Amino acid sequence: MSSELDLAAYQRRIGLADSPEADLAGLRALHLAHACTIPFENLDIQMGLPIRLDLTSLQAKMVQRRRGGYCFEHNTLFLAALRAVGFDVIPCEARVRLGVMDISSRSHMLLLVRMEGAPWLCDVGFGGEGLLFPVPVDGQAHTQFQNTYRVVEEGALRVLQSFHHGAWEDLYAFVPEARYSIDFEVGNHYTSTHPESRFVKTLTAQLPGPEVRRILRNRAYAELRGDDASGRELAAEDVIPVLREAFGIEVPEGTRFRAFAAEVD
Repeated sequence: MSSELDLAAYQRRIGLADSPEADLAGLRALHLAHACTIPFENLDIQMGLPIRLDLTSLQAKMVQRRRGGYCFEHNTLFLAALRAVGFDVIPCEARVRLGVMDISSRSHMLLLVRMEGAPWLCDVGFGGEGLLFPVPVDGQAHTQFQNTYRVVEEGALRVLQSFHHGAWEDLYAFVPEARYSIDFEVGNHYTSTHPESRFVKTLTAQLPGPEVRRILRNRAYAELRGDDASGRELAAEDVIPVLREAFGIEVPEGTRFRAFAAEVD
């Protein structure tokens, strides 16, 4: 089984014609292209299929079959791409705070790139609320098109926040230390199989972009433009067409998702 990334195929998948350099411009180009091209989605979980994090499986799914994935898949693939280009990068674990009332498990993966002695947060796997560009870990506000982010200190933790409706909102908190592949395998197993996992209970597809961020959760479809949101509830027969048209995800007609298993046809 090959453990090498086909960088040229990956670049074609995200629409980059030129090979990036291992500098800030190259990092920004890679991050933006990946985040805006490969959708965040959990359809394999919803179809009862396993989530595999080895590079061969990720390339087959996300590059060759042009599917998406969730954080462990996105950022494992992106980690391989950054290392192939020549970046100094480590993977880290985070506890999601967005939409969570209690302390959550370390169920999110992110990356830290070090350039000129300073860390930059990279994360192409946080879906519709996620970053389009890397963010310096400097406590300062950084605007990315219609959204603004910052990374602040909280004791030993670093917290990614976004600015909405006049206030800062926590997205997730992490310790800026490298974690191992087995840590993400454990998190991936829980997140993709535990009956109380939001990814087991809820179908989702999400895709951020400079002008609009598209989010589907079960049958609720929304488009976000900064603090402005519009959306609608989909009929059962509209879910698969929206997956195709809004997110570029090809799903066979008649596919059944576990989130809808209790519904009566």
